[in-house]
Amino acid sequence: MPDTVLTQLAALQGAPIAELKRKWRELLDNEPPPYNRRFLEHRLAYRIQELAYGGLSEATLERLDALADELEGKAPRRRTALETRPIAGTRLIRDWKGVEHCVTVRREDFEYQGRPYKSLSAIARHITGTRWNGLVFFGLKNTRRRP
Repeated sequence: MPDTVLTQLAALQGAPIAELKRKWRELLDNEPPPYNRRFLEHRLAYRIQELAYGGLSEATLERLDALADELEGKAPRRRTALETRPIAGTRLIRDWKGVEHCVTVRREDFEYQGRPYKSLSAIARHITGTRWNGLVFFGLKNTRRRP
């Protein structure tokens, strides 16, 4: 019968350093770093729990990558269109110069007056005759900067 996670974690504290290094090789498939015992215990404890319960979610990993880029001075990654896009099936209604305009969000595009459009900006340009940010035009994005 395999040890429970709690049993494995408790065993790390009393194990000799040679045993911690052997466990490191077994769980992480590489040579242990020349760090102190406490580091090895903490990293092994994390790995045991990660294997038992799963690791970080994809969204968390992406957020951590973005934060690391910011700390390294790289330009922050722009949000993808899918992150700012309303859910498929959403109906966006905008009154423009006394005329109500209704747009339906579809999985890959948008529908306005029975025609498909690639972006909300294209629809806003069709309605107004001038360039607009589609998210701003339909009230999905605030134009004011956050302090």
